[in-house]
Amino acid sequence: MKAAIYEGNHVIRITEGTCVQPAKDEVQIAVSYAGICGTDLHLYHGRMDHRVTFPHVMGHEMSGIVRAAGAEVSHVAAGDRVVVMPLISCGECPACRAGHEHICQRLKFIGIETPGAFQSCWTVPAKTVLKIPDSLSLKLGALIEPLAVACHDVRIGDVKKGENAVILGGGPIGTLIALVAKANGANVLVSEINPYRIELLSKLGIATVNPKERDVAEYVEELTGGAGCDVVFEVTSSSAGARLMTQLPRTRGRIVVVGIFSDPPPVDLHRFFWRELKLLGARVYEKEDFERAIVLAASGDLPLEGLISDVYPLERLQDGFRQMESGAGVMKILLDCAGHAEEGSRASV
Repeated sequence: MKAAIYEGNHVIRITEGTCVQPAKDEVQIAVSYAGICGTDLHLYHGRMDHRVTFPHVMGHEMSGIVRAAGAEVSHVAAGDRVVVMPLISCGECPACRAGHEHICQRLKFIGIETPGAFQSCWTVPAKTVLKIPDSLSLKLGALIEPLAVACHDVRIGDVKKGENAVILGGGPIGTLIALVAKANGANVLVSEINPYRIELLSKLGIATVNPKERDVAEYVEELTGGAGCDVVFEVTSSSAGARLMTQLPRTRGRIVVVGIFSDPPPVDLHRFFWRELKLLGARVYEKEDFERAIVLAASGDLPLEGLISDVYPLERLQDGFRQMESGAGVMKILLDCAGHAEEGSRASV
């Protein structure tokens, strides 16, 4: 097997290894495709070194085929096509006891605290493994995890048919939120400044506004007859986004904070008082969000193929990071961990 090993200080090494045999409650997976996430880029930059054990295998967005299942595993078997919900909860803390295992107070994220998917053979806890239908390509299967993030965000935001939703930030997660909200029947607008992303969003049938060219708050007022939108998703993790998010909702509108703020930003609390706004946090996903993502992806109703910018062999992980750092012409990069796709290929497998 091959694995991309992160050794710290921007060093990635490709190594040969041995598949880990699954314990009675584990599943061994032949990884097909793995997506490079912004979290992986943060790891590569050393910002999360305190959470990893070196040498480390990153990666948590993936699809693959079961090679072997432990003796106590019954919901999947060898040959099944699967994805992994990369969360390990303790089951004992107050959050877990309240049924909120996805925000466990001692949560371990597979690919950060434990080895991840940037390898050709991966062994994980069986409870994290979900089957995907044969009708869904393995390449698009690698988008299930970020799509599940979007499904969770839209569910937390309680987006309904006919509502007006504004997404601040048109990166991979913002774009997926827009697609899921649109699938719910909402009228969607994405605020984005990157020309490549704006063009791609337009090709995907999503309306956009560039805050460098137009006042977003005024534009939303025009679109809604002065009322404001029903729900805002803040996905930029920026102080500008935190300022703008309170200006957009109608009275008793909702704001869903998706972006991760390393430093607390200034927030207009008077606006919350004045319009009786609701502020909602949305972190990762629950199993029902993964199941919803699988159904949506398999339906073919979402133009997910358009989000894939490139497919690189596993050996070119570092090139993928450099492309993401450049910000030029990139939305989602997949790694071919099984060696079945040519570089840059977009063919379904």
